[in-house]
Amino acid sequence: MTAAKSPDDCQTKEDVRAEIDRVDQALLHLFAERHRYVTRMAQIKTDPHEARDPVRIEAVIAKVRDRSLALDLDEDQAELVWRTLIDWNINYEKGIIAARRRG
Repeated sequence: MTAAKSPDDCQTKEDVRAEIDRVDQALLHLFAERHRYVTRMAQIKTDPHEARDPVRIEAVIAKVRDRSLALDLDEDQAELVWRTLIDWNINYEKGIIAARRRG
């Protein structure tokens, strides 16, 4: 395995693509880890309505926006990604909770 290159060290499109692929792999590992926590949360919650917590959602989004600014990342883009992720997680949790209640 080769060491990661900084963006400035990338000299070719292939260099950049290889680094994007490396970052994507790391993101997948992090999303998988996050998903395990979401699954556990769905096991803890008892009512499908608990899956959507607007106060918690807005607190998470505020943190994402602040952290994005600190990382020189477009905060609107980060918010869109997190809202999509949160919406997917809510539907996933609701499904697990409802199935458990039916079963």
